[in-house]
Amino acid sequence: MKIAVAGLGYVGLSNAVLLAQHNTVVAIDIDQGRVDAVNGRRPTIEDDMMRAFLNEQTLDLKATTDPQIAYDGADFVIVATPTNYDPKTNLFDTSSVRAVVADVRRIAPEAVIVIKSTIPVGFTAELRQEIAYPGIMFSPEFLREGRALEDNLHPSRIVVGSHTDAAKRFAQLLVDGAIDKDMPVLFTNSTEAEAIKLFSNTFLAMRVAYFNELDSYAMAHDLDAREVIEGVCLDPRIGSHYNNPSFGYGGYCLPKDTKQLLSNYEQVPQNLIAAIVQSNSTRKDFIAEQIIAKNPKVVGIYRLVMKAGSDNYRDSSVQGIMKRIKAKGITCIVYEPVLEDEHFFTSRVETDLARFKADADLILANRLTDEIQDVAGKTYTRDLFEVN
Repeated sequence: MKIAVAGLGYVGLSNAVLLAQHNTVVAIDIDQGRVDAVNGRRPTIEDDMMRAFLNEQTLDLKATTDPQIAYDGADFVIVATPTNYDPKTNLFDTSSVRAVVADVRRIAPEAVIVIKSTIPVGFTAELRQEIAYPGIMFSPEFLREGRALEDNLHPSRIVVGSHTDAAKRFAQLLVDGAIDKDMPVLFTNSTEAEAIKLFSNTFLAMRVAYFNELDSYAMAHDLDAREVIEGVCLDPRIGSHYNNPSFGYGGYCLPKDTKQLLSNYEQVPQNLIAAIVQSNSTRKDFIAEQIIAKNPKVVGIYRLVMKAGSDNYRDSSVQGIMKRIKAKGITCIVYEPVLEDEHFFTSRVETDLARFKADADLILANRLTDEIQDVAGKTYTRDLFEVN
């Protein structure tokens, strides 16, 4: 079976590698660098298991920038292109998804199209009707950055937004590629599958926000936040996972998915969803105030990435802290190996870690690593458990 995958980010590459174990997979991306990396068996993302898989496993996988090569003769086309949240429209920008669908309909009109990009609730049904083609379905992803392939090889569940035979064939392709075979497989309507994605990520954002607000309370009242969190999490109904305080939730999914879900509530009474979105901003305000109160002259931003083991700094919470303290006249310098520019939003990027440590009189770290343990005395963090 030939499967095309549009987009070589976390979702696209992990699905391409998963499916290339047993199928012919042609991935397409507009970035020639990503295409060259995949053809050279190098990952386009930070993911240790992905790197090992590309180097060690036999995969029927190639990449291209040519839609004709990618889509011609494809049985399934997986759409994993970025859909950024547009604050002007309060919606995801789905133009990249629409562009892929248009190319596929022109080149491979019989192909089944599986959207894995995150989209607004109701988008798939509207698109089916708009182009008069029923062979489009939505299948959400539940991947962690840095562990995208692991989460596809050991999936918590597989959800496919269709009850058709094609949906069952696609789900079986995912099962065949996985190491664990006993995961729940759920077939739903397309709109329900879209809602599952947004509500799942918003719940995770709510959990992050909850423990951050617990941490804010503990800081304000001089309590040991770690002891409080450990005591709360001993309740098996709550559990000890996803409980490490941070500067806020960030990354590819949670900020935009929570805002998109909130926009879908325009005609529905709610309080909680809006509070989850607002809580993230409130947390950044609180952390920034703590930093400003220390009267630092130069604050070193240790890593822009949202967590250890990631190369993604899009919407990372530390950027929000950085903007707030810079607005108060505090100078910031940035240590971030994934950056190639000399400045990040007018702040100097320091590539020499030793010089970075020496130049900053306070270091801001969302997550601790061994390489800054020697400056723990001037490091500000809320990383209580040293896990992501």
